[in-house]
Amino acid sequence: MKFLDQVKIFVKAGEGGSGSPSFRREKFIEFGGPDGGDGGEGGSIILKAERNLNTLIDYRYQQHFKAERGKNGSGKNKTGRNGETLYLKVPIGTQVFEEDNKTLIYDFKKENEEFVVAIGGKRGFGNTRFKSSTNRAPKKFTKGAIGEEFWIWLQLKTIADIGIIGLPNAGKSSLLASLTSANPKIANYKFTTLNPNLGVAFYDDKEITIADIPGLIEGAHAGTGLGIKFLKHIERCKTLLHLIDINEDDLVYSYKQVKKELSKFSKNLLDKEELIVFNKIDLIEKEQVKNKLTKFKKEIKKDVLLMSTLDKKTVSQIKSKLINYVS
Repeated sequence: MKFLDQVKIFVKAGEGGSGSPSFRREKFIEFGGPDGGDGGEGGSIILKAERNLNTLIDYRYQQHFKAERGKNGSGKNKTGRNGETLYLKVPIGTQVFEEDNKTLIYDFKKENEEFVVAIGGKRGFGNTRFKSSTNRAPKKFTKGAIGEEFWIWLQLKTIADIGIIGLPNAGKSSLLASLTSANPKIANYKFTTLNPNLGVAFYDDKEITIADIPGLIEGAHAGTGLGIKFLKHIERCKTLLHLIDINEDDLVYSYKQVKKELSKFSKNLLDKEELIVFNKIDLIEKEQVKNKLTKFKKEIKKDVLLMSTLDKKTVSQIKSKLINYVS
């Protein structure tokens, strides 16, 4: 499925149905009273968050959405049918902005969450409503009101329990594939992952949502490489799994390079819980792994986990560790 994380759409709620100016017309009754019914309410437009969506691609080719108008009232005091509500599905993590793309209107954080983005027009009143002791045969009726209409922006910021970050080629997509049933594109060149991939891992009857964030390089906060387009997705991840290829010449530099880009984008990213993992340990000797780990921990002074995505035992250990960050 193609990925799209920002789109502008036009929403127009339905008009209210007009009231009826009808009068009773029955045999042997020369002057029947008013019997005009009210119109129906215009249909509203509601955005609804769905768990099984992770892109806004459905809105690329259709940007205009209009709800049904209410039906007009009729004689014999018949009320017009209400216009049907139009539901538009969006992924969890979608933010709704006004046309300026700056003013936040709503932020979807939970499954099945709903937000009425455009309210349908009010019904018009039939002439029966205006009958009084001084006006027994009112001709007055009202038309239905116009429904709300807006241009809005939808922006998707991925929400996940764990966000996998690191330099390009660190093995993030391979890790996601080994932890979950996700099927990301995997190859041995930079920027294989061009969009965030989402997967769900299960361990001891617990569920973990994991996002593979495209690789970060120096200058990403300023637009280099894939730029800040995907840095925003990291903001919504509860915990960061910092994956580092142990074959890098300078592991400390590689670690600090990513942390620097996160800091320049948002200082708040540095406050997130972090799990550091050295990947591809199967490609070098055990003694080299030990020496690199010792050197890294001497300067960074943080715990580090070791793994190979080809080793089911280390993958299982990582999965069990992740549970501690979401339970």
